[in-house]
Amino acid sequence: MIQEPVKVKEAPVELRTGNFEEVIRGYTQEEAIAESTRCLQCKNPVCISACPVNIDIKKFIYYIRQKDYAQAYFTIRQKNNFPSICGRVCPAEYQCRKACVLTKKDAVFASPEAINIHFLERFVGDYGKNNHLDVPVEKEEKFSRFKVAVVGSGPAGLCCAGELARKGVRVDIFESLHKTGGVLRYGIPPFRLPWDVLDFEIDYLKRLGVNFFPNFLVGKTATLTQLFDRGYSSIFLGLGAGVPGFLKIKGENLCNIYSVNEFLTRINLMSAYKFPEFHTPVNIGRNVLIVGGGNSAMDAARVALRLQKINGLPLNTTVIYRRTETEMPARRLEIEHAKEEGVKFGFLVQPKEFIGDDQGALGKLVCLRSELGAPDNSGRRRPVIIPGSEFELDCDLCVIAVGLSANQVLINATPQLKINQDRDLIVNPQTMETSIPGVYAGGDIVGGEGTIIEAMGMAKAAARAMIDSFIKQV
Repeated sequence: MIQEPVKVKEAPVELRTGNFEEVIRGYTQEEAIAESTRCLQCKNPVCISACPVNIDIKKFIYYIRQKDYAQAYFTIRQKNNFPSICGRVCPAEYQCRKACVLTKKDAVFASPEAINIHFLERFVGDYGKNNHLDVPVEKEEKFSRFKVAVVGSGPAGLCCAGELARKGVRVDIFESLHKTGGVLRYGIPPFRLPWDVLDFEIDYLKRLGVNFFPNFLVGKTATLTQLFDRGYSSIFLGLGAGVPGFLKIKGENLCNIYSVNEFLTRINLMSAYKFPEFHTPVNIGRNVLIVGGGNSAMDAARVALRLQKINGLPLNTTVIYRRTETEMPARRLEIEHAKEEGVKFGFLVQPKEFIGDDQGALGKLVCLRSELGAPDNSGRRRPVIIPGSEFELDCDLCVIAVGLSANQVLINATPQLKINQDRDLIVNPQTMETSIPGVYAGGDIVGGEGTIIEAMGMAKAAARAMIDSFIKQV
């Protein structure tokens, strides 16, 4: 008989919305060992192939069971550069945990009985961080003659830089913002990913010799041609998807309507929740609506709820989504946390029109009810509007979280880069090389809005291809 999963400790619900401290506390050693003993150590561990970077999950869990946490850490780091980060934010219920043999067949996402691989990974990553474990490197002198420019310091850029630096390649990372970390910094609230965890991984890269250049917008500050002229052997583009999507409905230009990018950037990168201690303000309303069903929508809703609590307002934040909860792409864990904290949900609802007051500020959102029809190209059932179902919702602040697309600054400045119909970069899927020789890319600028671990998988493929090209030159 399979043991019951070991439930991870969390901050009490009644305390969460009053601050931005991390919600999940993580496993203790005793809890991690207990959860590791639930692993069946399968002869054919399909969880490994379900991981975009192919972590040897069976092996690292075995080491936890043996209380050899250092070896567990080194095992993960052979494949995953950022275990403390991924253990917190990876959508494991759609990847490794879904593939776990304890998940029910044909399940949309992982069953509760599946091994809590992500919490075990987080435990191991934090053990390595807290005990200052440095991963052994294999720097080779022959690679020191090569220098690579990495554009963007998000998960793809950081991962690519780490892979190359450990081989001895000289790496410079160019970041357009004043702080490094990309979407890990500006897109994910600290109650999900504390900044000290991110800073630890960035500091590790610095110790490997990676240089960081913030406030440097490639495509404006320097073109790709100019970077090559500076002596870079190759360039990796990890710019992410920083252009917000909008609803394109009437009234969308009213005051107090945010894109999820601006809303979360003000909170996460510029600490607006600490205003006036920090100088970036952010509006908050009595009736907040979040439009969307992804992780960014959940983050925005949970942030809005905290801002209402901090400002002494009633907790009245609602997520509206045009499909049902089952089709929501957000992590199940984040949806449950949002519900626990008091976020309301309106399913099968589509926005039609924003209505403002005589001052040009948002006052209401006109919506339509839907029902699910046949599946669309995503495989999910398409929402179909119900005739005569129009209704209004009070709304004095709305955050639109309906997807992101690739930043166009570099693409527009570099017409030699081939793009697809969605204006994402076209690459060789094996090497991640773009249409420009020596220029590689990975992450959301290639595949559209994806996961952190998927971005890292692309970055690793690009780094391998660069190393292979350098070997031919030595």
